[in-house]
Amino acid sequence: MITKSSLFLCLVATLLSGCHPAETEKQEEAPKLEATTPFREDTSVTKEYVCQIHAIRHIEVRALERGYLQNIFVDEGQLVHKGQPMFKIMPNIYQAELLKAKAEANTMNIEYLNTKGLADKNIVSANELALAKAKLDKANAEVKLSETHLGFTDINAPFDGIMDHLKVRKGSLLDEGDLLTTLSDISELWVYFNVPESEYLDYKTHKNNDDRSNQVQLRMANGQIYNQTGVIETIEADFDNTSGNIEFRATFSNPDKLLRHGETGTILMAKPYKNALLIPQKAVFEVMDKSYVYVINKENKLEQRLIKIEANLPHLFIVKEGLSEGDVILLEGLRKVHSGEEVRIDLRPPEKVRSELELYTE
Repeated sequence: MITKSSLFLCLVATLLSGCHPAETEKQEEAPKLEATTPFREDTSVTKEYVCQIHAIRHIEVRALERGYLQNIFVDEGQLVHKGQPMFKIMPNIYQAELLKAKAEANTMNIEYLNTKGLADKNIVSANELALAKAKLDKANAEVKLSETHLGFTDINAPFDGIMDHLKVRKGSLLDEGDLLTTLSDISELWVYFNVPESEYLDYKTHKNNDDRSNQVQLRMANGQIYNQTGVIETIEADFDNTSGNIEFRATFSNPDKLLRHGETGTILMAKPYKNALLIPQKAVFEVMDKSYVYVINKENKLEQRLIKIEANLPHLFIVKEGLSEGDVILLEGLRKVHSGEEVRIDLRPPEKVRSELELYTE
């Protein structure tokens, strides 16, 4: 006879046997991680250098004679043209000296003519005639000298340029050599910037006569790019031993007179890379100041690969060593995986990855 307790035990046993399925459920697969491949492209890297802007001609205008400043014909900041009157020093003394020199020259001329007449009649010797001629020549030279001194009282612009501050005022007593103002020819500009030794060597190595490696751009102090392209024309002879730099000079045209002597800015110089190998920056991680990527091998396992980076671009690195175009590199989850781990990947074309990187940062 079956008791109630026996029936209960049988029921429990039946239920327990039904709790274990005949087949083990499959484990949930891990999500796919994005990966891509390196790609090659002609590109360039822009180097930046702080620069000083100088007028192609920047001179001091000084008094050539002593005297009172009689007139000022120009004003500060004015554009003056070659030959335009700028200053006049009181000429009275120099005019009197010129008149005196001309009178003496006339006297010597009369004396010479009289002596010549006598010499023609053999009344005086040839030596006396030569002496009279020498006195006349000396008097004429004094006239030229006085004319020159008088000319120095008129100070005219030696070239087209922009005037700086006036250092004197009308009525000032000037000594010879006193500074009156400065004048800058800003039709063209010389822009000086210092380049480290390694970058100088790169420039000289990659420079060709038929390329644009000697052309540079200028970013002005307001952050805007100047609308004229500069050309590197000279490089200083020696390196500065204290800084390890050498000075370059680029020339810029300045047709609108926008830039002035003494300004500062930043030179932008592009260094070309032919057929450079590029990878996204987010695929790289650092360990002890060294750069690595995860490469996925044929068994879909991760290999930690040391690489050398040549240069930086927006969102991209130029790789010098450690990778080839056929390698597959991991793009995401770099901190969640480890070398030797098997992964599932979503292999994405590099051009698609690049467009997404640019879109993300806009």
